Amino acid sequence: MTRTRTTGLAAGLIAFTLFAAACGGSDPVAEPAEEPAEEPAAEPAAEEEASLDLSADCPSPMVIQTDWFPEAEHGALYNLIGDGYTVDTNIKAVRGPMVQNGQNLGIDIEVRTGGPAIGWAPVSSYVYTDDSIVLAYANTEAQVLAYTDAPLLSVVAPLEINPQMIMWDPNTYPDVESIADLGEQGITINVFGGGVFSEVFLAEGIWSADQVDPSYDGSPSAFIAAGGAIAQQGFASAEPYDYLNTFADWGKEVKFQTLHDAGFEAYAATLGIRPSDKDALDACLKKIVPVFQQSVVDYVAAPDHGNAIIVDAVTQFADFWQQSPEITAWSVEQQVALGLVGNGPDSTVGNMDADRIQKVIDDMAATGNLDVPEGLTASDLFTNEYIDTSIGF
Repeated sequence: MTRTRTTGLAAGLIAFTLFAAACGGSDPVAEPAEEPAEEPAAEPAAEEEASLDLSADCPSPMVIQTDWFPEAEHGALYNLIGDGYTVDTNIKAVRGPMVQNGQNLGIDIEVRTGGPAIGWAPVSSYVYTDDSIVLAYANTEAQVLAYTDAPLLSVVAPLEINPQMIMWDPNTYPDVESIADLGEQGITINVFGGGVFSEVFLAEGIWSADQVDPSYDGSPSAFIAAGGAIAQQGFASAEPYDYLNTFADWGKEVKFQTLHDAGFEAYAATLGIRPSDKDALDACLKKIVPVFQQSVVDYVAAPDHGNAIIVDAVTQFADFWQQSPEITAWSVEQQVALGLVGNGPDSTVGNMDADRIQKVIDDMAATGNLDVPEGLTASDLFTNEYIDTSIGF
C-alpha cells in the first residue's frame, strides 16, 4: 500500500481538540483528460525579483510545515530549493538555499513533512509547539475548527482548487455524473470519519446518513474488493493515476468530481502564519509572498527541478509513502488540466476570495454539528495584502 495521504487529513481534524488541550495552546464532473491540457503560458520572473535579497527581512531558514510527505501538489515550495540541499531523514525535512530562477535569495528554506512525521498532529496545533516554524499549511475548514486555540492566517494560496474528490466506477454507474448523483442513487460512499465536507453534504441533503460509510483508511482494498460498487474519497491529482497504472487489481479509469465542483470550495494547502507574528513578519511577507506566487507559475512551466527533489526526498525518507517520477510528472499535468493550479478570482495567482471562504464558514455553521466560533468571518482567516497582483498565469 503506497499512497494513503488522506488518512492524515482526517486524523488531523479528529485529533485537533485533544491535541490542542494537551498543548495548552459543484458543477460538472471533472474527468481525467484524454490528452493533457496545454500548460498555461508562464512569464519568467522579472529581473528585479531574480536579484531579490531576503536576508535583511526574513528568518533563515524559512521553515515551512506541510501536512504530508513531498508530492507534486507541494511543488511550488520544492521548486525554491536550490542545489546543494540536504535531506534530514530524522525529522523528514529538506533544507537548502532558497533560489528563484537560479538566483540565491539570501536565505535558506526548509520544507518539513507532516502527517506521521509530526505524530499525526494537526498542522495548526503543531505550529504552536515549535517557534521555528514560520509558515504552515492551512486548509479553510481546519482553520475554522482550530481558530479558538490555534489560529492561522493564510497569506497566499498556491493551489486554487482543493484536489480532494469523490470517485466511482463509470462501468458500474454509467449514469452518475456528480457527487449529487451519488446521493440521489443511494450509492455507498466510503470516506474518512470526521470529514467536514461529509457533514456539509449531509446537512444540505446532497447525501443521506445511511449511505455514508466512514471506514475508509486510505487503502484501495475496499473499493477494489467491492468491484466498484461503492464510491470513495481521494485526490483528483493522484488516485486516477494510481487506479489506472499502479493498482494492478483494478487497472481501469475511475470517474470523479472534486469537492470544489460539488460546492464545497474550501482552500487547501494555503501558506499561513500565526496571526500574532504578522507585525514582526510584515517586511518579510511583502517580499516573500510574491516569490511563492512566481514559483507556482515557474513550477508549472518547468517542473523537473522541483519534481527531482520531491522524488529524491521521498526515496531517502524510505517510509511507507512512495512517489515515483511518473506520478509526480502526471500530477503536475493533472493539476493544470483540472485548474487545481491557476489564477484566483481574477488574473492573479495565489490570492483568495473572501466570499468563497465565508461560504465555507457559513456552510459549516449550518450543519449544527461543527464547532464554528460565533462571529467568525473570512477576514479572520486570510489576507491578500501581500499579494502581487501582477503575477499570474
